[in-house]
Amino acid sequence: MANIVALTEAATIGLHSIVLIARSEQVMNVGEIAEKINSSRHHVAKILQRLAKDGYISSNRGPSGGFLLKGKPEDITLLNIYEAIEGRFQVHSCPADKSQCPFGSCLLGDLSHKVSFELREYLANRTLKDYL
Repeated sequence: MANIVALTEAATIGLHSIVLIARSEQVMNVGEIAEKINSSRHHVAKILQRLAKDGYISSNRGPSGGFLLKGKPEDITLLNIYEAIEGRFQVHSCPADKSQCPFGSCLLGDLSHKVSFELREYLANRTLKDYL
C-alpha cells in the first residue's frame, strides 16, 4: 500500500543522521551512521555534506574524522534540517500541486492544506533536544 504522507529518502536520512550525531558524545563517521540507519554510505555522505555546508554539523576528514553537531540541540529544529535538505517547506492546498482544479474545487477539500500545515508545524516545533 502506498504512503499518503511520506518524506523523501534524503529528508529521512538527514533527520535520522543528525539525531544520531546529536546523541553521540564522540565523532560519528559516515559508515557508522549509514549502518545504523540502514542506508547507502554514498547517500548519507551526500546529505551530511549539505548539513555541514549549512553549518549544522562540522565535518573532519581522515582516519579519526567524522561529524559533530555544531549548534545547541535546542536551537536546531527538524524543520531547519528538512529545509537544508529539501528547500523551503511549502504548505500546499492541492495534493497534485496544480494551480487550478479541473473540478472547480478540490475533491479532498482543504485536507491537503491541513496535513501539510500540520507537518510543517510539527517539524518547526521539534528540536534535536527533544530526541536526546
